[in-house]
Amino acid sequence: MYDPTVARLTYRALLGRRRALILGALPLLLVVISLAVRGLAGADDQTAADVLGGLALATMVPIIGVIAGTGAIGPEIDDGSVVYLLSKPIKRPTIISTKLIVAIAVTMVFSAVPTLIAGFVLNGNGRQVAVAYTVAALVASIAYAALFLLLGTVSRHAVVLGLVYALVWEALFGSLVPGARTLSVQQWSLAVAQEVSGGELVTSDVSLTTGTVLLATVTVLATWYAGRKLRTLTLAGEE
Repeated sequence: MYDPTVARLTYRALLGRRRALILGALPLLLVVISLAVRGLAGADDQTAADVLGGLALATMVPIIGVIAGTGAIGPEIDDGSVVYLLSKPIKRPTIISTKLIVAIAVTMVFSAVPTLIAGFVLNGNGRQVAVAYTVAALVASIAYAALFLLLGTVSRHAVVLGLVYALVWEALFGSLVPGARTLSVQQWSLAVAQEVSGGELVTSDVSLTTGTVLLATVTVLATWYAGRKLRTLTLAGEE
């Protein structure tokens, strides 16, 4: 379910000069803000949790997921170059799973690593805050990459739709409407982080079991449906 050639082409597309600058900007901003907060407020566990929860997990991780997930396949569909890829003797599920693996890896590197660094800068991982949010970023990266890869497969406006979900549904409605929080990748990943931290500073509106099941379900269904849509696209091209 992994093709090295597809992976290499996907990495090259995602880590081109322009996308690499965009992907690197948010992590750099997170670290800079963390340094400033530590210099002004000192090491404080609650402040660290607020910064990592509000800036890293709620904003940076989903945006990077949008860039990596949609960028793994969306541009190829938009410019028609995906037809060349589909003409090769590679199984369609292999194409999707390979692109998903690449998108997950890129999202993890550009979100989980700076989250860990920022957490240690803020409070030295006091009360496991840095590790908890890093774990949340890791598991959220998987679901976000699958979800936004699906959007890149089914819509030419995947980036816009992804940003609407990340910034409007999760960041806005998720913080204001209690019911919306249970349908949020952020809350599902926080359930895992809550278990890591002990539940004092990191909390979630869903249980660990619910969060884990929903993360796995969304990832599997999004990947399956993306593969199905790619097969449909292949048939249309062959016609």
